[in-house]
Amino acid sequence: MVSTSGDVLAGSSVLPVFRSELLPAADIVTPNLKEASALLGGLQLQTDADMKSAAKLIHDMGPRNVLVKGGDLPATMDAVDERIYELSCKHIHTRNTHGTGCSLASCIAAELAKGLPMLSAVKVAKRYVATALSYAKDITIGQGPQDSGMNKKWDRKIEDAVKEAIDGGATIVQLREKDIETHDFLEAAKSCVAVCHTRGVPVLINDRIDIALASHADGVHIGQSDMPASIARALLGPDKIIGVSCKTPEQAHKAWIDGADYIGCGGVYPTNTKAGNLTIGLHGLRSVCLASKLPVVAIGGIGISNAPTVMGIGVPNLKGVAVVSALFDRECIVSETRKLYASLQQSVSRR
Repeated sequence: MVSTSGDVLAGSSVLPVFRSELLPAADIVTPNLKEASALLGGLQLQTDADMKSAAKLIHDMGPRNVLVKGGDLPATMDAVDERIYELSCKHIHTRNTHGTGCSLASCIAAELAKGLPMLSAVKVAKRYVATALSYAKDITIGQGPQDSGMNKKWDRKIEDAVKEAIDGGATIVQLREKDIETHDFLEAAKSCVAVCHTRGVPVLINDRIDIALASHADGVHIGQSDMPASIARALLGPDKIIGVSCKTPEQAHKAWIDGADYIGCGGVYPTNTKAGNLTIGLHGLRSVCLASKLPVVAIGGIGISNAPTVMGIGVPNLKGVAVVSALFDRECIVSETRKLYASLQQSVSRR
């Protein structure tokens, strides 16, 4: 099963169970075009007539009603069976379609629970989703703003943002710049190093060992697809800090063998600041912490609302959290950092 936005939700091995067990028990099933095609053995669905035919064929598998969603077709028409109804609306051009299928199904279920007949429930749900898409069509999602984008949004320099974070209680700074020229990255790094070192706070450079060396930063943080930690250690020497992003106990063990000083584990929660980042959840974080011989910092989607939960998983080598949006995408970095720092201190004191 594949969502309209392209995310694989279930492999083909589940299809026999869907057909034999789930579909006959369902009041309504709501496949999109890709899912309807999968249920029908790869049948191509490209026209309104194809959708109607698909609705009938899936209905023959047992569900009492079928809603084949046609959002991928230019006419944006949906076919509903048992009797065929065509529901259409103006196509809304937006990238913000993630989760709309689940929202539609949930809304149908809610309206059915309120006592509406099936067709009315579907119409209400379709109007609800269309309205939400219309309101949200211009909201920027996806990769999201990185550090520099957030600072540009709030009209502040990176070194000023770093100073505010330190004044609020940040104990280490990592500079992450993916989309600027090397010269500009180096200048930003030098400015941040100056700010951090005058306040006794170490600063790490994300990925770029050359920038770390040239700016006299305190170390680097590298990912699984970057230069191996063992080579980074050979280049940087014994005194620089090296952090490695890890999602599994095996990766954590290798980071220790290769000479890392700590690991960053996550994403614990979904995040917009790193596209396509696999979420491991609290269970995954705890598994890595228990396996790691190194201190661990939790990363990914963490803010003041969930930081206490993260720090409360009960492992002594979880030493802190790394945050981006929770601080740098706020108007007052100092006050947000102070609130997060106080929350973390409370969590640690309860251990």
